[in-house]
Amino acid sequence: MIETVLALLSGGTVGFTLGLIGGGGSILATPLMLYVIGLAPHVAIGTSALAVSANAFANFGGHARKGNVRWRSAAIFAVLGIVGAAAGSTLGKAFDGKKLLFLFAILMITVGLLMLRPRRVADGTAGQAERLNAATLLAVAAAALTVGALSGFFGIGGGFLIVPGLLFSTGMPMIFAIGSSLLSVGSFGLTTAVNYAASGLVNWPVAVEFIVGGVIGGLIGTRLAIHLAGRRAALNRIFAGLVFVVAVYMLYKNAASFGLA
Repeated sequence: MIETVLALLSGGTVGFTLGLIGGGGSILATPLMLYVIGLAPHVAIGTSALAVSANAFANFGGHARKGNVRWRSAAIFAVLGIVGAAAGSTLGKAFDGKKLLFLFAILMITVGLLMLRPRRVADGTAGQAERLNAATLLAVAAAALTVGALSGFFGIGGGFLIVPGLLFSTGMPMIFAIGSSLLSVGSFGLTTAVNYAASGLVNWPVAVEFIVGGVIGGLIGTRLAIHLAGRRAALNRIFAGLVFVVAVYMLYKNAASFGLA
């Protein structure tokens, strides 16, 4: 019963953050499953990958209905990225759990720093046609394989990497990069979750409870975001600060795996 409540509250926290500031919340899924719910490192990663995947696909449907998806770019990035995610998650399963968490904490700090940077909208208009030539396809493929591998290795959705990857490789406007990225976030997370599940490293009841909590938290966060739209930058700074605190704690807890403590 206690685990159920903790899973619902943890999922609600991630969903609320995603709804409120539009990104970054999924980076907290693994730490919450580790230190609040109490899962083992690899089980926490596999379970959080499944939860993040479900959340991403739910949000992708909304963007698709609004026409915010460049389908060819999204599909190519997702399909090629799945190859990278499969390889990355296989490597992650074989990697020492505490060392993996130490590197994950470094990744969290990187995410926090990126969230402190002001977003710049890519040149382009919503009405632009999608153009994919050989150079663009090569850039998309390279970005997809790299981001997919990182996503699979750390068991994250990787949206904070996928959006820049799409912007850099295709030059599409930001709103399309965000909408299109969610197909890859969901696909990479699902690939990682399936890989971990094959080794018995997914806690299914916790995953379901986490997802339910995330849906409820997301609805609340989205409604609040409407009222706090003018304070988005301040909210990003507060969240980045929270990410730094959690990351430092994870570095402290797992430093011994690299002989640093």
